[in-house]
Amino acid sequence: MTSRPTVVFDLDGTLVDTAPDLMAGLNHVLAVDGIEPVHYEDMTFLVGQGARAMIERGFKLRGRPLRDERLAELLDIFIRHYLDGMPGESLPYAGVVQSLEALKAEGFRLAVCTNKLEKLALPLLGGLKLDSYFDAIAGGDTFPARKPDAAHILKTIERAGGDAASSIMVGDSVNDILAAQNAGIPSVAVPFGYSDVPVETLNPTRIIGHFDELTPDFVRSLLAN
Repeated sequence: MTSRPTVVFDLDGTLVDTAPDLMAGLNHVLAVDGIEPVHYEDMTFLVGQGARAMIERGFKLRGRPLRDERLAELLDIFIRHYLDGMPGESLPYAGVVQSLEALKAEGFRLAVCTNKLEKLALPLLGGLKLDSYFDAIAGGDTFPARKPDAAHILKTIERAGGDAASSIMVGDSVNDILAAQNAGIPSVAVPFGYSDVPVETLNPTRIIGHFDELTPDFVRSLLAN
């Protein structure tokens, strides 16, 4: 390895269970237009491409396609509502903090690469007191490209001061695993997030069922292969 290992994390459904607040924000927007709310079982279809896509998919799910002008208005309403309640009921998954502390203690670089808007990702991580663990936090609008484009991960690694040859990606969905594959780095999938298909069908390098498995030695073993 030519540099300290870098571990890149997705945010929603990987580091933090944000489904309750995303669903509340989306249902707030749906209610503005008098539309039936979505439910938790819908979230795997709705989450993963950022707030704009989530709103568009929510309206599509209810048979109400949106004009671009109205979508932009509803996105602004969602952002205001989501920020006002942040961090709300969102919580880190079990073992996340302990894993981050163990990785940082051994000098690993840590980064977040999410399709969530940066202006939503930063206050969420700050409100949960997770932001200080990360050398870089990149949202879906931080760079011109976003997952599953490899450039989103590669630029995030670069911003963190890392090297792609010594990096891995941890995520819960096809965007994360495909982005890692496109970037030529190992991928680790978690099965407790918002994927709409079983994560093993995404062909990640490894799957972990709990963050207590994401240890420094585990990361080193992935990079040694």
